[in-house]
Amino acid sequence: MNTTELLYKTRPGRLILKALVSRPVSALSGRILDSRASKAFIAPFIKIYGIDLSDYRSDGIHSFNDFFCRRIKNGRRSVNHDSNALIAPCDGLLSVYRIGGDTVLDIKQSRFTLKSMLRDAKLADTYKNGYALVFRLCVYHYHRYIYFDSGFKYKNRHIPGFYHTVRPVALEEFPVFAENTREYAVIDTESFGRCVQMEVGAMLVGRIVNEKTAAGHIVRGDEKGHFEYGGSTVILLIPDGKMALRPDVRVSAGTSREISVKMGEKIGRAL
Repeated sequence: MNTTELLYKTRPGRLILKALVSRPVSALSGRILDSRASKAFIAPFIKIYGIDLSDYRSDGIHSFNDFFCRRIKNGRRSVNHDSNALIAPCDGLLSVYRIGGDTVLDIKQSRFTLKSMLRDAKLADTYKNGYALVFRLCVYHYHRYIYFDSGFKYKNRHIPGFYHTVRPVALEEFPVFAENTREYAVIDTESFGRCVQMEVGAMLVGRIVNEKTAAGHIVRGDEKGHFEYGGSTVILLIPDGKMALRPDVRVSAGTSREISVKMGEKIGRAL
């Protein structure tokens, strides 16, 4: 039994988990990972996860969190600026769900409705028969994300919650997207109608850090924000009839298969 299974599937583990996901512990973890002493964690982390440092800039690294949200070198991610292209907002593992009825997402035996995820029933109803694109970021991924299209963004909505891990075993036990802290923006995009771009934090992620929380015009490819330590998730909600997915992505929809994607990569097109 690994550590995550121990925490979620045993009574003693759940007691430990209750303490771990508390705000004071998460805040303390964030302070530790912001400290200069936390640089000692960087080398073992690189070795364990086999991170290729040739992709990343080495300047400005004063703590583990600085390393975790490190910036990528110019030219290592190519953003497709074709206005008809649907692009990935981040590096990650992509799952696609067709939205139907009240139950929207089925992930490893857990079920999430848009109403509970967004806490906005009227907004949730606008995505019936549309798509939810779920990008799962592992700890070794690049943890900065961009706007997937240009348009007008309304003021960000922040929903506080508990920090649970997004690893699959946790999804068997908890409605993760109803539990985790999340933040989202409703965007009137130029190519895909009114969409939602959401970030979900995981256990021991101190912060979801978005650069622009107020309403205003946004541009495809501009940095939206970044995650601090932990595996995290970005979600796009796109209305029905607004896009066509790339063939390999379309075939994976509704299955357990995840597609590895890079930030800025074309994964579909506007209709």
